[in-house]
This record gives sequence, C-alpha cells and structure tokens, in this order.
Amino acid sequence: VENMKLGIDAVKKAGGVVEATVCYTGDVSNPEKKKYNLDYYLKMTQELVDEGIHILGIKDMAGLLKPEAAKLLIGAIRKKFPDLPIHVHTHDTAGTGVASMMAAAAAGADVIDVAIDSMSGMTSQPAMGALVAGLEQTNLGTGIRMEDIQALNSYWEQCRMLYSCFEANVKSADSGVYDHEMPGGQYTNLMFQAQQLGLGTQWKQIKKAYEEANKLCGNLVKVTPSSKVVGDMAQFMVSNGLSGDDLVERAGNLSFPTSVVEFFQGYLGQPHGGFPEPLRTKIIRDLPRIDGRPGASLPPLDLVKLKEELTEQYGKSIRDYDVVSAALYPKVFAEYRTMVSQYGDLSKVPTRYFLSKPEIGEEFQVEIEEGKTLIIKLLAVGPLNNTGKRDVYFELNGEARVVGIVDTNAAVEHVTREKANSSKPGDVPAPMSGVVVEVRAKAGAHIKAGDPVCVLSAMKMETIVSAPVAGLVEYVPIAEGDSLSAGDLVARIVKEADA
Repeated sequence: VENMKLGIDAVKKAGGVVEATVCYTGDVSNPEKKKYNLDYYLKMTQELVDEGIHILGIKDMAGLLKPEAAKLLIGAIRKKFPDLPIHVHTHDTAGTGVASMMAAAAAGADVIDVAIDSMSGMTSQPAMGALVAGLEQTNLGTGIRMEDIQALNSYWEQCRMLYSCFEANVKSADSGVYDHEMPGGQYTNLMFQAQQLGLGTQWKQIKKAYEEANKLCGNLVKVTPSSKVVGDMAQFMVSNGLSGDDLVERAGNLSFPTSVVEFFQGYLGQPHGGFPEPLRTKIIRDLPRIDGRPGASLPPLDLVKLKEELTEQYGKSIRDYDVVSAALYPKVFAEYRTMVSQYGDLSKVPTRYFLSKPEIGEEFQVEIEEGKTLIIKLLAVGPLNNTGKRDVYFELNGEARVVGIVDTNAAVEHVTREKANSSKPGDVPAPMSGVVVEVRAKAGAHIKAGDPVCVLSAMKMETIVSAPVAGLVEYVPIAEGDSLSAGDLVARIVKEADA
C-alpha cells in the first residue's frame, strides 16, 4: 500500500477515478493456508479505503480464486464496506473461471472481467457469453443480448486467425495451477521462453520448478515484476539441473539471473513476511540491500529534461507517452525508435502482410496517410548472394523497384565452442543459453571472486556471470553478440594460488 500512495494522490489531484488493486494469491477457503488469509485481504482493503480510493480491484492473476473462496472473500469485503464498488479480475487456467465469477457476482461484486468467447478460456478470462447466459433470468442479469455477443465473436475469431503464428501450444485447462500458481499472463510467455532456451520438452519440470522457486522466494504475490523473478529462477534451476536444496546449498557460488538478484537486494520492495534467510544473504553477497520502500531513496526524474533530450535525439515527434516509455524502458524505447527511423510507421501495413510475406504476383495496398495509398505487388525473389542478401523485385504504384533484403532464415555458420571443464575451478561456464550483451573481464587482468565476467541475455532474462575464484584471467573466448549454450566456456581464470 505504501508504494501506491503516491499514485493514488496523483490521480485524485488530477480529478481522476482511483481504482486500487489487491492482488490475490493463496486460497482463503483453505484454513491451512495462513499467509494470505481473509484477514490479510481485509486489512489491505481497509488501508486502501483509508487512502480515499473510489473502486477496489481484486486481481486474481493466476486464476486461483475458487468459487467458495470468491464467495468468502467478496462477501467479507462487501459486508465490511457496503458502499465500495468491487471489480474482480481472474484467469480461467484451471477451468473454474465462470463458476468463480458467478460466485463473486452473487457475493456482491459490481464488475467482473470476461473475454469475448473466441478469445476466452484457459490462460485468458472466462467466456463473456457463458457468464451472460449463466446470469440470465436472475437478479444479476446483465441485459446484454446473446446475438450481439455472437456478432463480436465472429469478428474477433477472424482477427485471431491473423495472429495464429503467435498461438501458444496450450490445448487444455491446467488445474495444476493451484500448485504452481503461475499467472495466466506469464504462462504462455514462459512456455515460449522455455522453447527458445531449448527447454521446451521440459515444460512439466519448469512448472514444478516454478512451484519450488516460489517457495524459495518466500511464497510471493506473483504479478509483474515479481512473477518474472520466480519464472527466471525456475528456468535457471531447470537449465542447470538444480533442485531447491541444491540451489540453497550452492547459492553463494551461482550466477543468478539479474531479476532474482535485484529482488533479493530489495529493488521490488519488501515482500509480505520478509525475505527468506540465509538464501538472501547467499545470493546478494556483498551487494547493497534496500530495507525500505525503493522509491524513497530513488532520485527524482526530470521528465522535462528527458523530453528535451529525446527531442534533440529523435526530433519533434516525441510525445509525452514516448517520454514515459523511455523513462520506464530506455533500451526497448531506443530499439523501437531505431526501427521506426529505418522502416517508418509499420502500423500502416495490413496485419496479414506485416506478419507474413505476400505470394508471388499478389498485390496489396498500404494507406500511409489520408488520400495517399501505396499499391504494392511482389514480382520475384532472387537467389541468396554471398553477403546473405536476396534481391526482392516488386512494383510500387506501377513502377518497378528492387531492394536487397538480409535473409535471416538462410543457413548460418555453426560455431563449435569449448566447454567449461567442471574439474577446473577457474573455468567459468555459461549458466544458460543466451547472447552475450557485455563482456567485462579482460585477458591478463586480475579478478576477484564474485566479480562480473560477462552479461548474458535470453528472452528478456539477463544474467551476470560471476567469477567463481580469484586470480588471473587467462583468456576470454567470447565477444558481444556471440550466441552461447549452457556450459560453454566464457572465461578461464588461473587461481591466485596457482598463478
């Protein structure tokens, strides 16, 4: 709640409607689960009401809110705060979403989140049509016509087909979510991430590791960014063949993902119940720790100055939301602006042609501004040349054009890399597959145990690889941009006693 006070005050001063959200985890219907019980949620709700909120949100990120729990939780809040509007959000991962939301509505919820039928179910929200039909002929009837829902269904069903290349391989409900507690918004992302890391066949082990990682972190309320911490730790455990006991025992010598290290340093704040020890001390070692609200010690950001800098760099097209994007995600924003400067506003390109290539001889239109339309026709694609490019021939408004395009799908050179020798303490292995984004160690330099050797990145998961021993860096066989597999040698250090 302490972290929300500034935002609540700012929205109120701006004349807005303040909806503050309590994130749901655990199971209030199970008396054996005591950490996040009914008293926990009522206490937090009271604190938010005392701050003057207008609406209370209950965010069930993983779909853990069972029908009986919904009845107890919403009923208790409604009884204590009879005039407080309540908005409930859930995911249908286990398949109980419709029943839970009907129970929440019956217990006094004013708003429940649903998804249009063609986009609903599983890790999405419960189906709108099912909820509307289920509440018909009751005092909670919505007044929404089923034929209107069907019209929307047809539209979004067609839209979904355009994005089928991004569909996750989720075929059914997963009642195991009551054990691993993985948020719906993370479930499919983590599955895709696992596939990119070469762990796609170990999804079952990753879900089990997620459950174990959550316990190691102290049983967290898992919502962005804390859910990323648990997910990164789970993939780290599976990638390195670590059990929970192994991780705790070896924590002082492991190179953890950056998100995990920063969580234990306190960059996300103080979790309910505190940090687990001695794991915290083992992971952060000599790094600084924050034992209060992180924002309290954060220097103020000059948004006016930032906008001036961005305008100088990118021109007068910078808007206020660009400034916020740059402040929150500086690297991602810089990559985005580079892409826009190179290719223009790709939002103008029809989805079908943005996501997949046109057929030879196919013609399509791109309206770049009102009254200005480009008519494009693909004529031919040339052979791969020795620079890795292909010449693409097309017509643009009837005129012949040709452009050289890098073929990223062409065969690439496979590099066989030396593996770290586990019998040599000074051999530093890559803890996971990834791309080298920064090399910090230099051959010939002296290094201390725990000093950073390099930074790896894989699917938004960054890991700082640390030196396991102190000594002389004999050689560093990697460079920025190199793709590594787990176990590849990133540096060889001659221990001080052996140097």
